[in-house]
Amino acid sequence: MLGVRRTLPEPAAFIRENLRPSPAPMLPEITLFQAHPGSGLARLGATPYWAYLWAGGAALARHILQTPEVARGLCVLDLGAGSGVVGIAAAKAGARRVICADTNPFSTAASALNADINGVVIEVWGEDVTRRPPPEVDLIAAGDVFYAADVGARMARWFDRCTSAGIAVLVGDPGRKHLPRRRLQLLAEYPVRDFGEGEGRPATHGMVFAFTSPQPPEAVVP
Repeated sequence: MLGVRRTLPEPAAFIRENLRPSPAPMLPEITLFQAHPGSGLARLGATPYWAYLWAGGAALARHILQTPEVARGLCVLDLGAGSGVVGIAAAKAGARRVICADTNPFSTAASALNADINGVVIEVWGEDVTRRPPPEVDLIAAGDVFYAADVGARMARWFDRCTSAGIAVLVGDPGRKHLPRRRLQLLAEYPVRDFGEGEGRPATHGMVFAFTSPQPPEAVVP
């Protein structure tokens, strides 16, 4: 018996028709198309991470909005952009250029739509930029990318290449076990909500880190 091939809807049309624009949880400055019980996301199959705000991205966005000098005038890459919330925060903070990169076509569509309703301009890249050399950007902001051991190891290797090329890297995360703690310098913590945390539950502490270059071995004195 032949299997039935799933036909996915056109991403931008699906988002406009099934998600609702509303202020992001604990980020009232930013409006996002967000999922609700009637969104029908199950028909898409893969986890629709782009339809929700996650703790790492929320912390990064809050950090950029509260300390806009970290992005002002820079070319910023929002890596694994999801909804594009971090890139939108960077644009609001005065970034010279913002790129939201994600491999999921629903994510790139959501990033573009969310940027539009926030009145900011971004570029969207629908590719895995970690398979390429470091991009010509000043800052990489990556929220919630250390969710699995294999992905986290690949991210750390690519961030090494980027920091060696002179690119600053900020990481947002609520403290998942695959974080390369020895390579991270804590910059700030913010009360945010992670995916699945309702209004009645205590807020998660979303953390913002600077990814640091590996320390060179100490010189051996003869």
